[in-house]
Amino acid sequence: MKSLARLRSDALSIFHDGLKAADPVNAVKRHLNLQGDRLEIQEQMYDLSTYEGIYLVGAGKAGAKMARAIEDLLGKRLKAGIVNVKYSHSVPLDFVRVNEAGHPLPDEAGLEGTEQIIQLLLRTHKNDLVLCLISGGGSALMPCPAKGLTLKSKQRVTELLLESGAPIQEVNAVRKHLSQIKGGRLAGLAYPSTLISLVLSDVIGDHLETIASGPTVPDGSTFLDCLHIFENYSLKDRVPSDAMEILEKGIRGEIEETPKTHNRVFRRTQNVIVGNIFLALDAAKKKADELGYYSLIHSGNIEGETRDVARVHAAIAKEILSTGSPVQRPACIISGGETTVTVRGRGLGGRNQEFALASAIVIDGLETVVVLSGGTDGVDGPTDAAGAIADGTTLRRAHGMGLDAQHYLQENDSYHFFRPLGDLLITGPTYTNVMDLHLLLVA
Repeated sequence: MKSLARLRSDALSIFHDGLKAADPVNAVKRHLNLQGDRLEIQEQMYDLSTYEGIYLVGAGKAGAKMARAIEDLLGKRLKAGIVNVKYSHSVPLDFVRVNEAGHPLPDEAGLEGTEQIIQLLLRTHKNDLVLCLISGGGSALMPCPAKGLTLKSKQRVTELLLESGAPIQEVNAVRKHLSQIKGGRLAGLAYPSTLISLVLSDVIGDHLETIASGPTVPDGSTFLDCLHIFENYSLKDRVPSDAMEILEKGIRGEIEETPKTHNRVFRRTQNVIVGNIFLALDAAKKKADELGYYSLIHSGNIEGETRDVARVHAAIAKEILSTGSPVQRPACIISGGETTVTVRGRGLGGRNQEFALASAIVIDGLETVVVLSGGTDGVDGPTDAAGAIADGTTLRRAHGMGLDAQHYLQENDSYHFFRPLGDLLITGPTYTNVMDLHLLLVA
């Protein structure tokens, strides 16, 4: 039987193999084939010799490494480029300028970089090719508030929605309607250039209009939808007045809606998903198999309230111990997705740390069970941790240090629970983002 120390070590190895598989450089290169002047992307062929200029723009945590892949492929063919990335997420590039900015809340650096992207797009014309690189975090990293809206107000709206526990689809619907570039508007700025958007997905179902608020795809949401979102979370009276004024003008038709499916700006646009959570899940399963586990990918579409989802995962551990189902021991259950934390306390943490803490409470005393939950972007909430690891001894060790797990869970303070235990998962910047990876190991 595998020891607890071995289980923990194996969990870390499996997680890191999942990270490696989601590398943006490899993801982009797998989807592009260049032969001479002919660039093939998902059976679509582009003759690069027919374009007067080739430009690159983008935003997201993986933006710099995605740009690295394009530079490796096209080199001096690139005329100009700029990508917005999170602070400390730059890599050396030769032709593309990298602009570091704030995430998850947008800041002035992001605004300045986005304005530069817009100016670059406005210089392009029909005989140009624009490559747009989109990855998780792009919504916050490509801010350009609608006219009449301050960045501070948009920051406040984002903050309110995140704190309310609204799913990312609803957060992004609002962002689109308070932006000059999201919700398909980037495609409008690039038109009539040919636009190729390469997307590393960080959302359930790989819905293009949700990833980074869909800057290059039609938007199915409306100004009225945004108003209903504020009402559903009782935020209407807390939203800044300039943001509410924009939504109300949009509802009255005084502000143009985001572009919809049949808009001409999408006639010369190709959107391609180059990678998603299943890259990480498949690699994690392969590693688990190599380490001698009976492994199972439970789902790549996990969502819901974090602590509830965590309890269900932990319950699977009990089922494996008692019945050997759904897989026999030693077992490794692998899942991915993006859960939601409704913040009620004043603590510090993120959804992955909270996942581990809620799991630790359920598996208390089960000394052959390990749970690891980590964000593939290396960042979990406003912390320096990607997530945390817990096992059947976590609560006993915590009690010996005077830490009450239930109290820390109620306060959404998972970071300060796991830090003294030495059980935070620290990866540093991973330069990718394909949602979260959850591992359950049972021996």
